[in-house]
Amino acid sequence: MRNAPTILHLDMDAFFASAEQASKPSLRGKAVVVGGLGMRGVVATASYEARVFGVHSAMPMAQARRLAPNAAYLVPRFGLYREISDQVMGLLRTLSPLVEPLSLDEAFVDLEAGGTAWDDASARLAGAKLRSDIRAVTGLTGSVGLAASKMLAKIASEQAKPDGLVVIEPGTERALLGPMPVRTLPGVGPATGDHLRRGGITTVDEIAEAGEDELVRLLGKAHGHALYAMALARDERPVVAERETKSVSVEDTYDVDIHDRVRVGLEVQRLADRCVQRLRGAGLSGRTIVLKVRRYDFSTLTRSETLRGPTDDPAVVREAAGRLLEAVDTTGGVRLLGVGVSGLADYTQEDLFAQAQAQARAAEEETAAQEHPDEDAAEGPAAEQVTAAERRWPAGHDVHHAEYGHGWVQGSGLGRVTVRFETPDSQPGRVRTFRTDDEALEPADPLPLVRRRPDESSGVSAGTSGRA
Repeated sequence: MRNAPTILHLDMDAFFASAEQASKPSLRGKAVVVGGLGMRGVVATASYEARVFGVHSAMPMAQARRLAPNAAYLVPRFGLYREISDQVMGLLRTLSPLVEPLSLDEAFVDLEAGGTAWDDASARLAGAKLRSDIRAVTGLTGSVGLAASKMLAKIASEQAKPDGLVVIEPGTERALLGPMPVRTLPGVGPATGDHLRRGGITTVDEIAEAGEDELVRLLGKAHGHALYAMALARDERPVVAERETKSVSVEDTYDVDIHDRVRVGLEVQRLADRCVQRLRGAGLSGRTIVLKVRRYDFSTLTRSETLRGPTDDPAVVREAAGRLLEAVDTTGGVRLLGVGVSGLADYTQEDLFAQAQAQARAAEEETAAQEHPDEDAAEGPAAEQVTAAERRWPAGHDVHHAEYGHGWVQGSGLGRVTVRFETPDSQPGRVRTFRTDDEALEPADPLPLVRRRPDESSGVSAGTSGRA
């Protein structure tokens, strides 16, 4: 264990919901729930205003709606969340080369390794400046915990929520942990907690008093040893820099099972394109294409195909995913589809055979269109009807109207879409309703939460200078 609180744990406050409130003035201070809005949806994040009603992450969305019927229910905008996460992680990396992201909104930082902190005072200064810089760059808040170990830093950040900073000074750990419930310790979930409770153990002090042998008897050797060490505040785990990405994937769960084989194929192509966008965004390519299909009876099939070389070509990925789908029986319906790429590399060596096939098919289709223009004309209106019918307006997502400007979708159905027109730095906006096929209304990219002046630098210097 260290003799200074130089391990920092950052946890952004109600991240997804806070990002939505920051971008939508009309939702600030109100209950907001982000997640899947269908019958099978679950809560991803609830704002603190929604948590008052008992809504929490991983709760079925139907239950959340019963608890907080007047909350705003929004579909996640992961592109926006990743952009904000990149900004936050960039600030963390100015503090130290050892940053260990746990998710989009959570990470450990070894301040000592970056020369940013070496004692209690310098650690507090670094933590306070980080919180200030996060607010300046993103407009959001994060809670910071500082301690001599990862376990205690995470416990400290939980105590700091929301929008606070807590330091656990070395030497005080046992006294702090003792009266806390056993669920405070990492790895103690509901099942382990119930098992310990049946053994008469409900607090961290009681874990220490029970002794290592008793814990091994109750929980097994590995878990028992680890839990006893944590109860004594022993945690020697180092902060590990960001691990190499193993794969990139996207998937969608559908509110109603898809039975139409053509629709399934179109969904797979759409997912393949999204997967490639994410792959290219990370500057990667991959050799193995993976298709995931969860059928109506919850059985899940995974199929994969390995190419001759890594690729980031959307046509190649679509082609491979389509071949994999041909070998899957979707009779009875599909409830989830996913496309992924693994075997990642930071260079591209196209699968020339697959690419040639895709190009040949495109050429054949173009030739056919030129040779049979009447058939194309006959198919045109039908294709337009399909496009209009498939046009989606997810709640919470950004749109732009030719006359009214930028807004977001409050809801849609029965051929209508309701939009509130406002921006992150505007007053709460007005609501208007349009036909879902209104040509003046188009999907749009999210706006920045914090408007930058043209002469302002792109980054904010974070961290505390090292000792002279």
